Amino acid sequence: MQAFNMNAYNVLDAKHKSSDTRGMANRLPTETRVQILNMLCEGVSMRAISRMTGVSTNTVDKLLVDAGLACVTHHEKAVRGVKAKRVQCDEIWSFVYAKAKNVKSAKAAPKGAGDVWTWTAIDSDSKLLISYLVGGRDAQCAWAFMDDVKFRLANRVQLSTDGWGPYLQAVDETFGTEIDYAQLVKLYGEAPGAGRYSPAECIGIQKRRIVGKPDMREVSTSYVERSNLSMRMHNRRFTRLTNAHSKKFQNHCHMIALYTTWYNFVRINSAVKMAPAMAAGISDKLWEMTDIVALIDAAEPAPKPRGPYNKTAQISK
Repeated sequence: MQAFNMNAYNVLDAKHKSSDTRGMANRLPTETRVQILNMLCEGVSMRAISRMTGVSTNTVDKLLVDAGLACVTHHEKAVRGVKAKRVQCDEIWSFVYAKAKNVKSAKAAPKGAGDVWTWTAIDSDSKLLISYLVGGRDAQCAWAFMDDVKFRLANRVQLSTDGWGPYLQAVDETFGTEIDYAQLVKLYGEAPGAGRYSPAECIGIQKRRIVGKPDMREVSTSYVERSNLSMRMHNRRFTRLTNAHSKKFQNHCHMIALYTTWYNFVRINSAVKMAPAMAAGISDKLWEMTDIVALIDAAEPAPKPRGPYNKTAQISK
C-alpha cells in the first residue's frame, strides 16, 4: 500500500498536474464549481453531480484533482503551530477499487487497490483536524502519521489513541518523552453471527498510561471517532456495502484533502459554534466554498503569452 501524507502529495499527482493542458477560457463558472465542490463534500456521487449540473464526469474528476492539490498545499502551510491541549488519534477503514480479498480476481485492478486506512488526529477542544494520512494500517504508516502530528503541534499535549500496537513504537520514536500519552483499550464480547456487519459488542474498556503524566480522566477517543463518523457521512467513498467506493487511490486522497479543508475552514462545527480553524486560532474568518475555488485558481500556472500566428499559404489548384 502506498502511503500518502501532506509532504508526499505533490509526488502522487505530479504526472497528472504536468499533463494538464486546460486553458483559462475553458474554466467552469465559479458558481458551477462551488456547486460541484459543495455536493462532493455533502456525499453526492460524481455521476449524480454530472447529471444534476450538466457537466461531464471527467470535468468533475478534474475539478476534484485541482481542489485536492490546492487544499493539501493550503493545509501544509496553514495548519502549523497548533496550540492544543488534548489530541486524539484513530483510523477509519475504506477501500479502493475492490476489497483486499477481491483484488487478485478483479479485472485491471490499479496500483493502490484494496483496503485503505485513513489516520486522523483531532484537537479535542477546537475539533480541528490536525493531521491525516492515507495508506495501510501498519508500523510504517503509524510512524509517518505521528511524525506529521508532531510537526504541526506547537506545545506538549496529552495524546489518546486506541490499543493498536504500532502506535506504541511510533509515538516513542517521534515524541520520545515530550508527550503525555495513554491508550484506551476496548474489550469486546463474542463476534457477531454470520451475515451480520455490526461489530462485536463492547463490554468494557481499559486505560493504560504509556509515557508522561496523562490525566487518566481525559483519556478518550470519543471525539476522533465522532469526527471519523462525519468523514464517513460526508464522503460518498466511505459508504459501506455499496458501489460508491473510490476507483483510484489518488482520487481517494484528493477527496480527503478537499474534505479536510472544508471541515476545518468552511463547515461550522456544532460543538464549538464556529469553524474548527477559527476555534484553534489559525483562521480569523469563516470561509466559504468560494475561498477554496480561489485556492484552485491561485494554484494554476499563469497563462503563457501566445506565440506568433503563421498563416498557412494557400496552394491554388
